[in-house]
Amino acid sequence: MKVGLFFGTYNPVHVGHLIIANHLAEHSDLDQIWFVVTPQSPHKKKKNLLDNHQRLEMVFRATKDFPKLVPSSIEFNLSQPNFTVHTLAYLEEKYPNYQFALIMGEDNLISLPKWKNSEVIKENYPIYVYPRKVESLPDSFTYNSKKITRVDAPIMEISSTFIRQQIKKNKNVKPLLPLKVWEYIDEMNFYK
Repeated sequence: MKVGLFFGTYNPVHVGHLIIANHLAEHSDLDQIWFVVTPQSPHKKKKNLLDNHQRLEMVFRATKDFPKLVPSSIEFNLSQPNFTVHTLAYLEEKYPNYQFALIMGEDNLISLPKWKNSEVIKENYPIYVYPRKVESLPDSFTYNSKKITRVDAPIMEISSTFIRQQIKKNKNVKPLLPLKVWEYIDEMNFYK
């Protein structure tokens, strides 16, 4: 089985995440897309994060009707902050018959050289890149690597940060969230 790993804090998961993941599930050679809920990204501050299990619950609710989209808490028991290279090593050991690939936006691909052991990641794992509006790509940036595939997915400029800010301002963000996620956020009074 070929699994695409879609890492994120999912604070909250939104329709942009689902659109991209479903596009990859339907239009690539990936059998499943795992939404890997990251407890602590080395690149983000934890102060605004909901509890790990609350964010996982939102991902469960969002992906329930999509059999190829799978919530994952795999990083919950790994040391923090979570480094992708450590998670990949753990997954290789736990699922020796699976082939893993990374899913990331162009903005993250540009910052990949700053990741811990990024060369190991680039050499050993396929990377599926979805388009994002980025200021400009560095001169050295190319898609020539056999391991990097640019996916012709819709450009989604929805952000969890924007959603949290709008909820705090008491704005209606219901169209930006899967209905079950919006209901959970509303019921729990998250981000107010």
